[in-house]
Amino acid sequence: MNETIRKFGYPCTLVGETAHWLILLRPAQVTLGSLVVAAKSDATAFGTLPAEYHADLAEVTRRVEAMLGKAADYDRINWLMLMMVDPQVHFHVLPRYDGARSHGDLTVGDAGWPGPPDLKSAVTLSDEARADLVGWLAGLWPATA
Repeated sequence: MNETIRKFGYPCTLVGETAHWLILLRPAQVTLGSLVVAAKSDATAFGTLPAEYHADLAEVTRRVEAMLGKAADYDRINWLMLMMVDPQVHFHVLPRYDGARSHGDLTVGDAGWPGPPDLKSAVTLSDEARADLVGWLAGLWPATA
């Protein structure tokens, strides 16, 4: 696994995966269910990924959006490819909504709604909260698209 994947807590944050992508819980939750979708590659440019990664991303997109629809009942979804600090190809996937969403004892508002996401407002999870969210989302991860 590449450095970016390890930085986002793999394997403790693993929610799901496909042949070419890992779906990881984002340790700092901008909104409830914030994820990192990372390529299983050392590529540092999206356009250099082989065609099979791009084809697989269509399935990943459908499955992630279905899972987050159940988990967060989002109004919009943002797929952000920032790659400024963490160089390998990855997206930050943020379900967006008016108000707040909760799971267990955790409640996360969307501080940027209806504008751009406020990444600095992210809630850093305890180990217990992280494990709980990973288990919850992994249980919602669709087996197929």
